Amino acid sequence: MASNDVEVAVIGGGAAGVAAAKRLQQAHVGCLLVEARPRLGGRAWTVHDESGHALDLGCGWLHSADRNPWVSVARAEGLSIDTTPPPWVNRPLERSFPRAELADFRKAFGEFYERLDEAAQHEGDAPASTLLDPSSRWNPLMNATSTYISGAELDRISLKDLDRYHSTDVNWRVIEGYGTLISKHGATLPQMLDCPVSAIDHSSKRLRVDTSKGTIAADQVIVTVPSSVLAAERIRFTPALPQKIEAAQGLPLGADDKLFIALDGAEEFDTSVRVYGHTDRVATAGYHLRPFGWPIIEGYFGGDCAAGLEKGGLDAFFDFAVTELTGVFGRDFARRLKPICVHGWHGDPFALGAYSYAVPGKADCRTTLAEPVDDRLFFAGEACSRHDFSTAHGGYLTGVAAAEQVIASRNISR
Repeated sequence: MASNDVEVAVIGGGAAGVAAAKRLQQAHVGCLLVEARPRLGGRAWTVHDESGHALDLGCGWLHSADRNPWVSVARAEGLSIDTTPPPWVNRPLERSFPRAELADFRKAFGEFYERLDEAAQHEGDAPASTLLDPSSRWNPLMNATSTYISGAELDRISLKDLDRYHSTDVNWRVIEGYGTLISKHGATLPQMLDCPVSAIDHSSKRLRVDTSKGTIAADQVIVTVPSSVLAAERIRFTPALPQKIEAAQGLPLGADDKLFIALDGAEEFDTSVRVYGHTDRVATAGYHLRPFGWPIIEGYFGGDCAAGLEKGGLDAFFDFAVTELTGVFGRDFARRLKPICVHGWHGDPFALGAYSYAVPGKADCRTTLAEPVDDRLFFAGEACSRHDFSTAHGGYLTGVAAAEQVIASRNISR
């Protein structure tokens, strides 16, 4: 049984929390990982269909895989890495996006990012939507793509923050699931699951962490919960931390959800084919046919479209997908489709969204959110990352950084 009196309490058992607790364990610092859910992984969650395929309802791609620390962790844990290029770098199915139009779209998107890079060098900030070419026919699809990348439409996103994201454009996957990887990596850590934290009192020498299973006393605390949870003040701090709350409010989590669909007769398609529902509207999904060669379609929904569909649950997502897919493949295609699962991250009480973006004028909130308080209260998570936000490796790196701050403050030899 885990002790309620520890050296360091790590709040949140996602990528950042697991990485932080692992680093503390390596440094022989007594720690306890406290997670609100009945499982580790946070916004990385792998489930299995009837055939045993590992379906990542949360994060699924090892972005910047050539420098992503989860790659070496996966190998050390004995998991399998698939290096097949992601569907978004391949040419989508011709009938959903004619080749001649695709070249024009990619050119327009490239020019948008050139304008973004130029604008980000200036002192002011603005919504990224101000950089769209008003005459471009591709603005709706670029906005739809923004919802996949950031979870929100471009008018809500800081152009400076968007420009700061760094990617090597190397993207791999864990066949057994990203959620499987993170939960397996944290399996041996001292932990309390199904244990939401409601308050942290840092007014005395030792900190008090109020949870659904009692109070935990700790010398130091690392908080790794999503920025949206902090912004909603689901955890109460004493003394209050208004700067932290304000920073978190500048870093909301967007809406992104995956719908998995069983596809009968999938062998007619090549492995890892991409299909667009529409190319002329923002409210559309992207469909990944046969990931890993499986008879499955992985539908990706973002922004207002995803948030709205969450209200209707699995049926709403599936109906939307069927309408789009039959628009591409014909009415009879609907008979070949069967819904498997979806998870609404926007309505998830312990996430309140998928991953963070900065609203215009709030790009520097990431630095503010990551700053420690009195060398006793530390913060980590993808929202704290200046260049790797919205990713599990951003969570990992900030978790390790927070653990290193704790270790340094305790004057422990590494």
